[in-house]
Order: sequence, then structure tokens, then C-alpha cells
Amino acid sequence: MRTVEQILTLMGGASAAAAHCGVGTEAIRKWRQARAIPPRHWTAVLAATGLTLADLPHPDAEPQIHPTPEPEMSPAATPAPDADAVPEGATACLVLGNGEVVWGRGFGAVGKKVGEVCFNTGMTGYQETLTDPSYAGQIITFTFPHIGNVGANAEDAEATTAAALGLVVKADITEPSNYRATRDLDDWLKSNGLPGISGVDTRALTVLIRDAGAPNGVICHSPDGTFDLPALRAEAAGWPGLEGMDLAKQVSCTQSYKWDGGLWAWGEGYAKKTQPKHKVVAVDYGAKRNILRCLADAGCEVTVVPATATAEEILRHGPDGVFLSNGPGDPAATGEYAVPVIRGVLDAGKPVFGICLGHQLLALALGAKTYKLDRGHRGANQPVKDLATGKVEITSQNHGFAVDDKSLPEGVKVTHVSLFDSSNEGIACEARNAFSVQYHPEASPGPSDSHHLFHRFTAMIERVKAG
Repeated sequence: MRTVEQILTLMGGASAAAAHCGVGTEAIRKWRQARAIPPRHWTAVLAATGLTLADLPHPDAEPQIHPTPEPEMSPAATPAPDADAVPEGATACLVLGNGEVVWGRGFGAVGKKVGEVCFNTGMTGYQETLTDPSYAGQIITFTFPHIGNVGANAEDAEATTAAALGLVVKADITEPSNYRATRDLDDWLKSNGLPGISGVDTRALTVLIRDAGAPNGVICHSPDGTFDLPALRAEAAGWPGLEGMDLAKQVSCTQSYKWDGGLWAWGEGYAKKTQPKHKVVAVDYGAKRNILRCLADAGCEVTVVPATATAEEILRHGPDGVFLSNGPGDPAATGEYAVPVIRGVLDAGKPVFGICLGHQLLALALGAKTYKLDRGHRGANQPVKDLATGKVEITSQNHGFAVDDKSLPEGVKVTHVSLFDSSNEGIACEARNAFSVQYHPEASPGPSDSHHLFHRFTAMIERVKAG
């Protein structure tokens, strides 16, 4: 059996190999990384080198991505009959929409979930991430290797129930080693119905998502090692994807409630705020608890209303300002019912502040458009430039859609940009007393560089109240 490097040499180098197979040099880099050549390229490789199937490198024993042959492949390129055989010790798999299979060891809940496979680059806060409602409909690949080491507790949940569908990690989860832990992560995952898979080359999977976009996938944990791969492939391929999907209704509260809890303090926990200065209505499209804490800490009496609340219902609370929360799904789909409401609030002269999905919905209400990013921004180390001050803030982010700068109408300006891909990270409309950011200034997890935005909101409220 020849190595990938030997085969590339026979083909005349990486560029020549890419030309023979009709791919880019990035694909050749993936061959080298995986130490294997995808079966769909075997015919071209054999023709260019004169080798036989026995000469081609096959994936090693380490669980990794195994491409499935495309239906139109010629018989000469058909892989061995046992290509779908379950590797010894595998108790979980991740089946992608294109048929590729990632094998590994299962943990957490037994069963399967189908959704969009994304990656998160944060080094802390896996419990906060898994309970962030913005992750509804998604299976999270954690790039940080030590998952489970701080256990789980009731204080760090960002919602009542977990929002993500499952998780993919490199190393087996460990026993907790943190004084705040009240249970281990495996037990917490089981109680929340989340399956996990470990032993995966998460770097290779992350590169795949980075280069090709977030794929559909099914994560399946089966302790006895039994998997119906044809059914799992069909389920992954048949999932419609997040584009056009409204998930805000699924994660929103169903009735209004008051919130008065402030931010966490060392040795004190979460303290209640008893002397608010401003009345704020927060529209819950999938609000994280730490957002509500930041609003309360900034001096707001917070009333949370469902995503489907009308402008009349919001204004009935007599708010000094209205907050539009984060949330999952396609903003254009949620905007079908949210945009008219936001316009009604703006027409009433109420200051508006939006975060994440709330940012996108505000942009839609002001006349802009949104689009789906190829890979999204997810993690706690995302650099964003404030165009007004020139300062760079390291931010926490979780979004797969973005506002189209080119579609912003007159009177709406860009205030923040991503230093990763120059996509929009903030807008402001001074005439309507409205502003929003794409990232998460409340963090949890992540840095607190952007906490000042909540005070910017209350300062805007004070200006409007003062006339």
C-alpha cells in the first residue's frame, strides 16, 4: 500500500493531482491530513498512476471521517464490502448529510438527534453553550479538548432546558474537578437527553465545516454498537436545514414574567436587584439568562414577553425601552411575525436594543436584508472593531446568519465589523433611537469587554425620557 505522499509524487505533485481529480489544492491538504484519499477520486488516481486498489491508502484505525462512495461511481472504484463495518469499540457515530460517517465512543443520552453540525471555539463554558437557546437545531463540535472537567451545576444554565441537540469532542469526558460542580457532565447530558460522541478528530471535522460550510448530520449513541447506516444517511440528507426555519417559537417563553436577578458575584452568587430605574420589555426569541441579568444590573425592571407578543401587548407594559433578544433559526422566517411588531414599537418612539437574532430582526424592520453565512461565528474569542472608537473587543458569538451591509437603508449606519471576515456586527439608527449588535455582550461564556452596551441602552432611555 502506498502513502498519500507517494501517490502525490507519482501524480506530479499536489497541483497536478488536484487537476487530475478536478479539486482544489485544499482538498489535497485534506488527503494529507487524513492520510487517505476519498473513494470518489480513486478512479482518477488509478488512471493517473497505473496503481491498483490495493495500492491506495485506507483510513487508519483512529476514528475519523470515512467518505461514502457516490452512487454514480464506476465498479472499479467500489470500496470493499465491509466499508460500513462498525469499528471495534465504536458505540456512537456522526453521519453527515453527504453520507460521510464519523465513528467514536458514545456518552450522555442514548439515542439519535438530527440537525446542523457546527463548531464552537470557546475554551470555557460548555454548559452555558449547550443551554444557549441560539443553538437550537444544532450539534456542536467543541474544538477545545477538555470537556467535562468542571462538571455541571444549576447556576450555569442559560435556559431551563438544553437547547443544543448533541456534542462532538476529541477526548473522553473527564470527572469534574471544580468546587462549583454538583454533578458530572455525563449525568447532566443524560438528564437533558443529549447524546455525545468522543474519540473524534475534531480538527479535521472543523476544517471540513470551515471549508464546506455547516452540514446536516445525525448523531447516534448506541451502546451495543448497532447502527442502521442507510436510515441514518437518509435522515441526515433529508433534514431541511436551518435556512427558512423559524425556531424562536420553540424556545421562547409561553407567557410573560418578571426578572430581577443580577449578575453573579464571587462568594455571593446571583443577587436580586430591588431599585430599578427603567422599565424594559425583553422580547424572548430565545433569551439567555445572563442577558436578563445584565439588563437588571444596569438598572432595569425587566418584563419578559413571548416571541409572538404583539406591539400592543408590549406597549401595554409601559416600557421605557424594548430589548430584542438572541435566538435560533432564520431571521427572515422569524421576521414574518416579528418585523411588524418591532416597527410598531419603533413607531411608538421607544428606544430599542437588539442582540444576535434581535440585531438581525431590527435590521429587517429598518428595511435591510439578512443572509446565511457559510460557516457562522461560534466561540468566545471573536474580534470585533467598534468603528466609532477604533477599539477592538474580544466577543462571544453564536450565529449562522448575518445582516447584509449593502442592504442597509439611508439613516442606518454600520457600527461594528468582524475582524475575521468583515461581516456586519452592529448597526444604529439615531433617528429611531435604535441600535443592535450581532455578538453577545453578556458573554456567559466569554469575555466581558462589551458589558458597557447595556449601559449605553439605559443612557439612551434616559435621554429619551428627558426629552
